Amino acid sequence: MWKKYLKEINFPESYISITLGFLVVIVSGLLMFNYFSKNKTEQTLTTETTKEEVKKEITLLPIKHTVAKNESLWTIAEKYYQSGYNWITIARENNLSDPNLIKEGQQLSIPKADIIKLENGSTSSTATGPEKTYTVKPGDNLWQIAVSQYNDGYAWVRIARANSLVNPNVIHSGNVLTLPR
Repeated sequence: MWKKYLKEINFPESYISITLGFLVVIVSGLLMFNYFSKNKTEQTLTTETTKEEVKKEITLLPIKHTVAKNESLWTIAEKYYQSGYNWITIARENNLSDPNLIKEGQQLSIPKADIIKLENGSTSSTATGPEKTYTVKPGDNLWQIAVSQYNDGYAWVRIARANSLVNPNVIHSGNVLTLPR
């Protein structure tokens, strides 16, 4: 059928093949362009939506939060305050005796509070004299150290700040920590 038609218009088959190949390249290029520009738009919308959701969550405080699987007070605080250090606020609000023991499905009150940020290099002390140090033992964590040294588990934040700990959940036995006054 094509040969009959080609003889009537007097085009060689090679021109038809080139034309069809060119059309395939143009169509595939347009499809790729649409695909990538659509994904970029979706990414932009997702980023904007996330920022809006964060703002809504901040303005909706106080709120109740149901603990999901693998969540900790740190991750919950990051979600609502954009600072994991606010886990202490949540622990105090909910009168948690051991903040490391929260369970999936547990209801927590998330209060409206100031955001706690770790300031780099901001370890101020009004007391004079040599600072006290503590050598980390196997199995220690900052909460236990704060309880043993200050009789206040929440003082772990002061220890983390004084030692510029980026991740307060990671301390190793043998580390020597400065204990602020």
